[in-house]
Amino acid sequence: MGRLIYSMMTTLDGYTADADGDFGWGITEDMELHRAMEESAQGVGTFLYGRRMYETMVFWETADALPDEPPEMAEFATTWQAADKIVYSTTLDTVSSARTRIERTFDPDAVRALTADGDATVDGPCLAATALAAGLVDEIAPVVMPVVVGGGTRFLPEGLRLDLELVGERRFASGALQLRYRVRH
Repeated sequence: MGRLIYSMMTTLDGYTADADGDFGWGITEDMELHRAMEESAQGVGTFLYGRRMYETMVFWETADALPDEPPEMAEFATTWQAADKIVYSTTLDTVSSARTRIERTFDPDAVRALTADGDATVDGPCLAATALAAGLVDEIAPVVMPVVVGGGTRFLPEGLRLDLELVGERRFASGALQLRYRVRH
């Protein structure tokens, strides 16, 4: 049985983007962190995205062909390309990456079936809020960046109550901290 994992970079005060929608604070030259993110993605069979997150992540469809990119970037691109991607959107008409399909509605039973054979991630705070509300998320793995932005898009939705167990942590020279919590269902 696989897991549904929610993992994103977040600020210390719990935001995935600031009040202007900027998440540039999450772009880092910390190659150790890039490698850790790639290692985390290696076991993922399917990435679940909302439209906006997909439009950000589709960069990885061709990132391995960019000149002068560090090997950590190319490795993540290869891992991302090898996984299936599902984009939940009512407005997106086409996708520009292989192994990708659009779903118009989020079906909890279909998501449960995805994790029967392996891990999947739910990426983006809006889609994650839907999966969390449905009780589907097995692990929450924030990558806490050393920045406070004071407001914006929350990593976790308002009113959410979960009991968690810390199952892993990793510190990086950049000041980032990768945490892994198992959700106690």
